[in-house]
Amino acid sequence: MRKFPLQDALCLAFCACFIVITRGAFRLHLNIPGHAMFFTMFFMILGRGCVPRLGAATLMGLVAGLLTTLLGMGKGGPLIILKFLLPSLVVDLTGLFFPKLAKSYLLCAVTGALGSASRFLSIIAVEWMVGVDWDIMLQHALISSASGVIFGTVGSIMVPPIVRRLSAHGLIG
Repeated sequence: MRKFPLQDALCLAFCACFIVITRGAFRLHLNIPGHAMFFTMFFMILGRGCVPRLGAATLMGLVAGLLTTLLGMGKGGPLIILKFLLPSLVVDLTGLFFPKLAKSYLLCAVTGALGSASRFLSIIAVEWMVGVDWDIMLQHALISSASGVIFGTVGSIMVPPIVRRLSAHGLIG
């Protein structure tokens, strides 16, 4: 994999920072599980649309996970990196098979739903390490993942008009 040019790396870093900033800013107790996936999937797919290279979303997920860990946001310590890395891998894999991912409403919606659903595994991993009972762990993972899928799908649907406009003005390739 070749190096990312400075412009692409800055764009990905800003998207990763925006994921962390919105997570911190909207740390409201809405009592709606999964609402963080709205901005997570929005910025991951937007970053992948602006930098259409293999590994772009994975780099964003890694940076966002490391920032979140370093800032002490969330439960699970270093395992919180999984909460960002798994959805970013889904975005990269979808982008590998469908290069025009960020310009299609349907592909963005499916990618947002699958990326949000991948949090099921990270929730299971964190709670298994803590020692939570299997019944409670599965119920929590299912509820959080199901509502996360809804928020992630809605957030990802907002990406195509932005990417199309950026392309029309020649700001991205």
